[in-house]
Amino acid sequence: MKKLTTKWEQIKKLAKSDDVKPWDFLKPSTEYADSEEADRRYDICLSCPLLNQTTKTCKECGCFMAAKTKLKQATCPVGKW
Repeated sequence: MKKLTTKWEQIKKLAKSDDVKPWDFLKPSTEYADSEEADRRYDICLSCPLLNQTTKTCKECGCFMAAKTKLKQATCPVGKW
């Protein structure tokens, strides 16, 4: 049985990510995906077994996927989008 990722492990993964950082939402230079692309990404996440259905966070990277899927430069940690 695989051990579930703890919140602390998720925070460490997020901090090490080359992909997206929480402060990206605050930078004026951040580019956002168009709504069609963001919706497509989020739909993939909603059907993924790595999504915590209660919090809508990814068990792999720790991100809130409703937000992450909107960032143009963001990628799925397991390559689904």
